[in-house]
Amino acid sequence: MSETIIGVDLGTTNSCGAVVRDNGEVALIPYRGGEFTVPSVFAIDDKGQELVGYEAQRQWQLNPKRTVYGAKRLMGISYGSELVREMQKRITYDIAAGDAGDVEIVLQGKRLKAVEVSARILAKIKEVASAHLNVPVTKAVVTVPAYFNDRQRQAVHLAGKAAGLEVVSIINEPTAAALAYGAKKSVNETVAVYDLGGGTFDISVIHIRDRVFEVRATGGDVFLGGIDFDTAVVQYILGDFKAQHGLDLTGDPIAMQRIRDMAERVKIDLSMRQEAPLSIPFITIAKSGQPLDLNMIIRRDELETLVSHLVDRTFDTCAKVIEDAGLTADQIDQVLLVGGQTRMPLIQDRIAKFFGKPPSKGVHPDEAVAIGAALFAWSLKAESNLKVRLLDVLPMAIAIETANGTLHHLFERNCAVPNQRQFTFTTHRDNQKDLVMRICQGDKPSAQENTHLGEFTFAGIRPGPAGAVKVEVVFDVSSEGILSLNAKDLDTGAQMRQTVKLGT
Repeated sequence: MSETIIGVDLGTTNSCGAVVRDNGEVALIPYRGGEFTVPSVFAIDDKGQELVGYEAQRQWQLNPKRTVYGAKRLMGISYGSELVREMQKRITYDIAAGDAGDVEIVLQGKRLKAVEVSARILAKIKEVASAHLNVPVTKAVVTVPAYFNDRQRQAVHLAGKAAGLEVVSIINEPTAAALAYGAKKSVNETVAVYDLGGGTFDISVIHIRDRVFEVRATGGDVFLGGIDFDTAVVQYILGDFKAQHGLDLTGDPIAMQRIRDMAERVKIDLSMRQEAPLSIPFITIAKSGQPLDLNMIIRRDELETLVSHLVDRTFDTCAKVIEDAGLTADQIDQVLLVGGQTRMPLIQDRIAKFFGKPPSKGVHPDEAVAIGAALFAWSLKAESNLKVRLLDVLPMAIAIETANGTLHHLFERNCAVPNQRQFTFTTHRDNQKDLVMRICQGDKPSAQENTHLGEFTFAGIRPGPAGAVKVEVVFDVSSEGILSLNAKDLDTGAQMRQTVKLGT
């Protein structure tokens, strides 16, 4: 038998592993006490020990400055980006700029890249899977949000390598959910996968027929998820407490973590009831020196008002993606829900109104992505009786930045992947030695607003007058949505030496 390949849903708040057994049955990998998810939390305790998963989560309230959550949101992101500024409003641990302009997390004087934190999560899943399967696990199919860019996807490969896992393939989370829904049955349907997890939102329109999964269009927001719903509740609680007692709790990291934990719990409770009590004893000390409790009741309609703008953002994206797919909402056969936040009644009601039909119960919101990844992993093995074909798309355009800051598009958003484009460039000055290209990715009109993927330099151009030397550059986008470049002298066929300076 060939080596075991597991499927991994590397989530912002929780991660999950799955595997297909020799009999073709897919199974989630249990972590402990019947749980199938590992909290995507990492910490360093007061003794300097590293903690991952439940162990890290248990001490979170008492150790908020040295407990990392949401690290997936920081992978492949430049420290100077707007996304990082927004993230800093939501976290209790410290971050700083790394030498390469990326994000580093500062814990007890130790600096870790966001990739290294995600590697700790992957290593925990690898350890648990190896123990459960009683074989060393060294290979995995890992899922990513459909709206991850090139740098974020490459960061997942780096995290896998650091965890001792060969990431044999990266697939998009909505595509994995569609696999969980349709890989083992004969369907001819167009489905929309509405994926609202802890940290990201994706919507993909996928046509399934004869185990061919063709993504028609995709879109999303890598900074919209359950964490943001929690934050809206936290702000409401803080405002109410300040109005009652005149005290601002935002400067107390332990109080803030207790409030955030309770806000998430109340949010979940309100999916099943109309109102929920919130009680946190001894949250702070009053000016008189007396301890103060935090007590209030939050109603479901209050929560819905607080988060309505976030829900609206998801449906703005839905409308755009369905239009990009060349369809109307009523042409979608099934709407699959993925991610814990989709349990919110408001979201399910809005989906029913938007698509004209209630969402499907055909996949488990928390398990579908890991199951789909495991099914795809199984399909890659020679002895597998499951053969599926994924036809995915590029989530965001890739372009060259011109001298005046405008864009020359190489690949448009929602073009099929894998894909390849060839362009011929000429030298613009006598005896030019290098060809330099700044590549960016995104759907904004100017280069500055998009993600800078890197500066590619091709050296070794033969001497000649301006315009005399022609350089052919081949741009390749893999099935994983990752870009590579190669250049050669069009007349001699000589390959150019390539160096890359990653975007900052």
